[in-house]
Amino acid sequence: MEGRIIKLISNQWTVSAGGEKIICSSKGSFRHFKISPIVGDIVLVDEKTNVIKKVLPRKNELIRPVIANVDQAIVLTSCKEPDFSSNLLDKMLVVIEYNNIKPIICFTKYDLLNDDEKIKIDEIIAYYKSIGYDVFINSEVNDIKKIINGKVSVLTGQTGVGKSSLLNKIKAELKLPTGEISRALGRGKHTTRHVELLEVAGGLVADTPGFSSLDFNGMNKKDIRDNFTEFYLNSNKCKYQDCAHVNEDGCFIKKLVNEGKILASRYENYKIFIKSLDERRW
Repeated sequence: MEGRIIKLISNQWTVSAGGEKIICSSKGSFRHFKISPIVGDIVLVDEKTNVIKKVLPRKNELIRPVIANVDQAIVLTSCKEPDFSSNLLDKMLVVIEYNNIKPIICFTKYDLLNDDEKIKIDEIIAYYKSIGYDVFINSEVNDIKKIINGKVSVLTGQTGVGKSSLLNKIKAELKLPTGEISRALGRGKHTTRHVELLEVAGGLVADTPGFSSLDFNGMNKKDIRDNFTEFYLNSNKCKYQDCAHVNEDGCFIKKLVNEGKILASRYENYKIFIKSLDERRW
């Protein structure tokens, strides 16, 4: 019987198959072959023993959160409490793009902003939309329901950004626990303890543990460069075919930054990311 893993707690896998939710163990040989079934995996289950006997090939996989076969990642980024971080947003977008998952941006806590702050955030939202991203504010619940329908989505973002709160808005009966922001630390308390796929708005959504750091696991400098979408689309206009967009003359990307056509924070974040991989060659 084929099904999808929707929850993993203490070496017990909950598999959704044939309209049922089955608590399963894994085949003993998995450990020997270093096979670790994760949430999102499509698996074959022995109906008599409720043992996962095979994990089917994954189309993609995220390491943090640990989840597979995702259609889209809804990147929640807080406008305030915690303050907006363009660095963290761009990190998540690059990593998600690299893993062949469609990123969707959702700004939270917009209602906490004053008028001047809203103008700045509105400019940022307009820019990300202009380079091809779907961008929402978490109050646009009906629009978010539409993008979730029929998809496997992962909600990801900084701790305290409001992932559980958003899911509760979309499906109130979930009653997921939410945490207050620690004002001393400027970040939230962890309220989500494990990765689980929830049935929401006609799709499956993973509410995942929050995180405040992200690494470019398995990526090199070219991977980072080529997953800045506006860089990739304009790189053929640079003087050099394999331009790094840092020190080269005739760089079209730097020209667009100087003209204000590429968001300065995006370019600065790009340079920070590249520098963080200084030990790796192009």
